[in-house]
Amino acid sequence: MPYSVAVSGASGYAGGEVLRLLAEHPDVQIRTVTAHTSAGRPLIEHQPHLRSLAGLTLRETTPEVLAGHDIVVLALPHGQSAQYTEALAEVPLVIDAGADHRLTDSADWDRFYGGAHSEAWTYGVPELPVAGGKQREALVGAKRIAAPGCNASTVSLSVAPGVAAGVIDAADIVSVLAVGPSGAGKSLKTNLLAAEILGSANPYAVGGTHRHIPEIRQALVAAGADAAGVRVSFTPVLVPMARGILATTSAPIAPGVTDAQIRDAWEAAYDGEPFVHVLPAGDFPRTADVIGANTALMGLAVDRDANRVVVVTAVDNLVKGTAGAAVQSMNIALGLPETRGLSVNGVAP
Repeated sequence: MPYSVAVSGASGYAGGEVLRLLAEHPDVQIRTVTAHTSAGRPLIEHQPHLRSLAGLTLRETTPEVLAGHDIVVLALPHGQSAQYTEALAEVPLVIDAGADHRLTDSADWDRFYGGAHSEAWTYGVPELPVAGGKQREALVGAKRIAAPGCNASTVSLSVAPGVAAGVIDAADIVSVLAVGPSGAGKSLKTNLLAAEILGSANPYAVGGTHRHIPEIRQALVAAGADAAGVRVSFTPVLVPMARGILATTSAPIAPGVTDAQIRDAWEAAYDGEPFVHVLPAGDFPRTADVIGANTALMGLAVDRDANRVVVVTAVDNLVKGTAGAAVQSMNIALGLPETRGLSVNGVAP
């Protein structure tokens, strides 16, 4: 029997991407989709690309509607998931695609989000190097999973191998990201209108204010960095592409480390990983090559003049950044093949 699934926030971008992936997953059945203001309308009105799910109608998002499933995915705006989680105690597996259950430190939550802090759930980035292994091990049999922030997981995957291997200094990590507007959700915002973003590039959350910064620090501490010594300068730039993140991240090289040791750290960390690929020396990724795929492509350079490692990583923010990470983590938690329902192949041109 397939696992029954309910997806909240099904009219939005993240919820729609979860549905697109699960619609092709052989071990699940999408039974219920929910929304708020769109409740009562056919799903196909909001997700016209999901033709195989045309028979579903959006229901109101309530604990009663979400209960009674094997899996519930909460694809809601930040701060809205926690109100449902206690009422879903009997659901075997709940995955939150929002931020509510990502942060372990209540002070970080208060500073970057505000409101009541909820307990942290198992972090849904399987490939992330952590002390003693990979985050994958923590996901085996997990009942509550926090899918990552797309920018946060991209930066963390970019530099965690160097932190874990001790070949870079985590006290001076600098990352600039070109990001598509779908990462901001589907709600109408003036700064996301086509007339505002086409032909332009716009930085936002500049100067250490982006909400993903504490999530990055938390991941790097898990990889072995000293909590007091992690410093991340993080600047996202909105660019006119619907999907995608291209993150250019650099950090100082630790004393005495050779170029070969640097490349070995990244290649060893992701050797055999189905979805994180380190490109050959001299090659760097494009966002075009990961659109629609659960793939992170990573190029690595050593800048000896600046004494820094430079990592360029491309992901689809809606797949590997959010929904794909959720489905991949779900597979691990349920004991299914990790790659089930997910593809490494992008869409081109």
